[in-house]
Amino acid sequence: MDKKVLDHDVPTEEPKTFHFLAKFYPENAEEELVQEITQHLFFLQVKKQILDEKIFCPPEASVLLASYAVQAKYGDYDPNVHKRGFLAQEELLPKRVINLYQMTPEMWEERITAWYAEHRGRARDEAEMEYLKIAQDLEMYGVNYFAIRNKKGTELLLGVDALGLHIYDPDNRLTPKISFPWNEIRNISYSDKEFTIKPLDKKIDVFKFNSSKLRVNKLILQLCIGNHDLFMRRRKADSLEVQQMKAQAREEKARKQMERQCLAREKQMREEAERTRDELERRLMQLKEEATMANEALMRSEETADLLAEKAQITEEEAKLLAQKAAEAEQEMQRIKATAIRTEEEKRLMEQKVLEAEMLALKMAEESERRAKEADQLKQDLQEARESERRAKQKLLEITSKSSYTQSMNSSTTALPTDLPSFNLISESLSFDFKDTDMKRLSMEIEKEKVEYMEKSKHLQEQLNELKTEIEALKLKERETALDILHNENSSRGNSKHNTIKKLTLQSTKSRVAFFEEL
Repeated sequence: MDKKVLDHDVPTEEPKTFHFLAKFYPENAEEELVQEITQHLFFLQVKKQILDEKIFCPPEASVLLASYAVQAKYGDYDPNVHKRGFLAQEELLPKRVINLYQMTPEMWEERITAWYAEHRGRARDEAEMEYLKIAQDLEMYGVNYFAIRNKKGTELLLGVDALGLHIYDPDNRLTPKISFPWNEIRNISYSDKEFTIKPLDKKIDVFKFNSSKLRVNKLILQLCIGNHDLFMRRRKADSLEVQQMKAQAREEKARKQMERQCLAREKQMREEAERTRDELERRLMQLKEEATMANEALMRSEETADLLAEKAQITEEEAKLLAQKAAEAEQEMQRIKATAIRTEEEKRLMEQKVLEAEMLALKMAEESERRAKEADQLKQDLQEARESERRAKQKLLEITSKSSYTQSMNSSTTALPTDLPSFNLISESLSFDFKDTDMKRLSMEIEKEKVEYMEKSKHLQEQLNELKTEIEALKLKERETALDILHNENSSRGNSKHNTIKKLTLQSTKSRVAFFEEL
């Protein structure tokens, strides 16, 4: 730290590019990354290493990690904002994964978005931590590889990470052949290209290996010393400074959680108020439409009543006229009978005229009766039309009274959001008192989160298996890399990063040293 940057062994070309990276990886990111800015920078580092394929990540896990990266960047999924194609310019998956399947960018985006939508409610730091919790279980996470040779001259790879030293076959960086945890190592040193490892058990002989390049020896030693020191410190009580930092981090996390809960409640109340307002507006529009329809029905009823009244009047006048004509025809018949012609011919003609007059009178009587019935029917229709008009007026009056009530409710409801409690993060008067009840409640919530996490992990594994099965048919087998094949073999055997190391360390240190020298 007391040396200028340009005094270090850096490339001479211009421009110079520097990467700010963590040298030592945490065993448990959630426990060890205390400050949010540290977590964010480490997330960016791990994400870049996965995308650059420095850390091998299986396809289904790549999709899940991409969904958490999207949640960290864009916040909660909103279908009205995050429309198809919004991830077109984002680099979210390793090129190896993209090339391995016959899938379009739209198909990848659809699968990433499906998981992204499930992360609703997670803040940026929570999404980044979920990303790191998955990434830290990948086989190549945090491992620095160096080419070495044992006594026999066999070419091997030395892996240095937070858990210890691991020996790999050069063609298989996923599964170590031998592992030595840091708690079994007493001393590490090098002379020229030769490294010497002294086990904790003094009865066991030291084992040695040769590095391929002299200039990396110092880096190997630094990584070994630093990781060994951190490994031992993690298994001891935290220092006072770390305890204070963790306490501050817990208080900050609790404060942010309470802030998010308050904001979530306020958001929920506002959404409910908006939904109520929208419902009232919809109801008001419905009532207005009903009122318009009632008015139209009333107008049609009035017009129908007027037409029926006019038709009834005309029919009544026609009936009177027919009755008058029938009476005149009866009088004419009586007159004709009284003045009948004496002669037989005249009598016959007169009888014929009388018969015709009788038939005409009969027809006129029937027509008069029919017109009278029609007039009665029209009067009845008029009465029904007036009754319909009365009911329409009554319904219109009811709708008008409902409309005025709804408007008063609407005005009071729309005013609700302004009266809701607002939450101002910048306010100088903002304060939080962490009482015992608050901390107990927070502890209960943490326990609840643990149970939910276990259930979610099971659900997550099921989802990963489901996605793997779904896209398996689209895989191009000829494009599989050696690491893909090795990972599939490990998965089929049920091997993972941690249980492989656990199995290897169950062997005695002496047998592992002997095995290393015999490789």
